[in-house]
Parts: sequence; structure tokens; C-alpha cells
Amino acid sequence: MQVVSISSLKGGVGKTSVTLGLASAALAAGIPTLVVDLDPHADATTGLGVRPLGQIDIGRLLKNARRGDLAANLVPSGWVATASGSAGTVSRRLDVAMGSAYSGIYDRPDLARRDQRRLSTLLSRVQGYSLVLIDCPPSLNGLTRMAWTASHKVLLVAEPALFSVAGTERTMRALDLFRREFAPHLHTAGIVANRVRRTSTEHAFRLDEMRQLFGDLLLSPAIPEQPDWQQIQGAAHSVHHWPGEGAQQAAGHFDELLRGVTDSGRMRSRTGRR
Repeated sequence: MQVVSISSLKGGVGKTSVTLGLASAALAAGIPTLVVDLDPHADATTGLGVRPLGQIDIGRLLKNARRGDLAANLVPSGWVATASGSAGTVSRRLDVAMGSAYSGIYDRPDLARRDQRRLSTLLSRVQGYSLVLIDCPPSLNGLTRMAWTASHKVLLVAEPALFSVAGTERTMRALDLFRREFAPHLHTAGIVANRVRRTSTEHAFRLDEMRQLFGDLLLSPAIPEQPDWQQIQGAAHSVHHWPGEGAQQAAGHFDELLRGVTDSGRMRSRTGRR
């Protein structure tokens, strides 16, 4: 089971959109996937079309991590029925550990070291998934630390804009420090440039800057700005099953990105890149 955190220390860069795009690609590929919604805003839970029937959210499960039964409180994504109805005999499994504002009690900078393992403890008792995607809040407080502790890789999301690029540099430094102190097993999956406007001179300049700063950690493809994205998310729909050429192009980008993120050859730290 491969566990990947999707992170950014700057809000508004489309971190949850990338999480949903990767989940959509995994569902289309028939990869059994679990999405853990650690962001207290719970936007991934909403976007995945979750309809709970009394299950306990991830925040309350974290509070009782030693006895909490994560597997018994997972909810199927509302996308699964659509995907299963359109693709032959491929097995479809996409489940969600529901987010909620309650998890915010752990999103503080002084989280004890033993508390950082709460998510790891919950995930250690879950089976049947090849991939776990963790949607982190846009901070380096307790919830992100929990996610990084439980993960094999961290995927960073950035926009090609000045403040976002600077924020990604800070996140890389924070990740290196965290790895040395707490999680020597942790690797950088890469950096995805999101919401790229091909006609923007500023975006072209910032993309070139990111290539110089981050080298081969900058993943291909960049994810272009998608005019339909708000409508797709508002409908709680998978991008792979949304009509239109633009959505299908976006789906192809996420297919390629998923292959890059889960490629074992990319399991290396920034300092170890060639």
C-alpha cells in the first residue's frame, strides 16, 4: 500500500483539485484507492460525492486512534457507480475517510511527537488498497505532520506565481527538516505545477524559474487551467466521466501525473536527485 500526501503550505493553489484528479485517474485505472481528507474544510469529501450513513469522521477517529476502526468507517465515493457503469469488468474501489472541522483540534504547531503517529496507527489496520491519497491542510501544523509521518511520499502542489513558488521552496526546506528529524523513510514524489495558463507570459516565466529551482522534481505534465473544473467539482463528479474535450484532456494529464507519482524511480529525496 503506497501512501502519498498532497501538500502545500500556501492555500489556494488547487491542492484538493489535484487530489481529486489523482483519485479520478486511480478509479479509472481500477486501482483500489483510499482518500483520507485531513483538511478541516473537508472539500475533498464533498467533491468525492460522499453520502455518509453514520460513519465516524477522521477527526474523531484520530482522537481514539489506538482503538479506532478506520476500515469500518470508510464511505464509498459517489463516483464509483458512474465509473462502474461505463467500463466493462474493471474492478472499481474508491473509498473516503471523511473530513470534518473536528480534525482541526490537531492542527496546531505544538503537537506532541507521539500524536504524530495517530494516522499511521489508524492506517496500519486497513487492508485492500494499493494507494492512499491524503489531502493535507495548507499548513505545517499537526495534521500535515501526521500525514507526512504516515506517508511514503509527499507530492507538492504549486501555481506558477511568485508567492506560490516561494512557498514551495519553503515547503521543500520544511520537508527536508521533517525527514531528518522524524521520517527518514519519506520521499518527495515531486512538484506539480497547477492551473497553468499557456497564454500567460508570467506563467511561462515562473515555470522556467521552477525548472531551474527544482530540476527533475518538477513533474510533467503541468496541469493547465480547466474552465470546467468548478462545475465538475460542484457536481461532485469524476473528471474522467465528465463530457467534453477539455475534461478528457485534463483526465489524460492526471493519468500521466498518477503514473509519475507512483513510479518507484521517483522515490528519492530532493538532495538525492540527479
